[in-house]
Amino acid sequence: MNIQGQAALVTGGGSGLGEATARELARLGAKVAILDVNLAGAQAVATDIGGVALQCDVTSPESVQAAITAAAAAHGPARILMQIAGIGSAKRVVGKDGNAAPLEDFVRVINVNLIGTYNAARLFAAACAKLDPMEDGERGAMVFTASVAAFDGQVGQQAYSASKAGVAGMTLPMARDLAQHGIRVCTIAPGLFATPLMKTLPEAVQLSLAASIPFPQRLGKPEEFAQLATHIVSNGHLNGEVIRLDGALRMAPR
Repeated sequence: MNIQGQAALVTGGGSGLGEATARELARLGAKVAILDVNLAGAQAVATDIGGVALQCDVTSPESVQAAITAAAAAHGPARILMQIAGIGSAKRVVGKDGNAAPLEDFVRVINVNLIGTYNAARLFAAACAKLDPMEDGERGAMVFTASVAAFDGQVGQQAYSASKAGVAGMTLPMARDLAQHGIRVCTIAPGLFATPLMKTLPEAVQLSLAASIPFPQRLGKPEEFAQLATHIVSNGHLNGEVIRLDGALRMAPR
């Protein structure tokens, strides 16, 4: 798909990997709608790239549908969905106090990362399937965000790893399901990236994490994630694939 002139939705586009992806899409000529629970962050990015900012909770069918409708009114129907909204969690199954981890913490992460991804995907796909096909019969493309934690999660990452493994696991069946509509689905599983959240850690911790990456021995750059995400959209033969973007990192148990 030629990104130039296409309408694109970016969940979690108000910061971090989502912001970098929104900026790269705009640089390539897309009309970008930034969907984020943090409206102020989304507005700051949208103002900078000439996009539109929409407050959106990916776990809510009504919120996502309203955002898709509003984005279409501003830019026309979207053919690109970048799903980057997500949250993290670190809870041991049995805490130091001997008590089991609160179930609501696990449920919250699953709701945002996995159910939220499926929720936005199904609503986007339903709208996209109604569009006229382009070259090769393609109507649209979706890129999800998993994590290397989907495959080698660390101690305390049960909720996060399960949510991201779910995203990775539904990539191929969804690509097969939506093939009849000409909609491609791929997932990126990033490793350790220099996001705003990472930058809140002490510099010594960041350096130690970077040293664990075989090569290049540095944290990933958000723009590297964005470059891969936009390449997936541009490369029509990429479909149903989960791509690790991690510098050959394999996470230790802790």
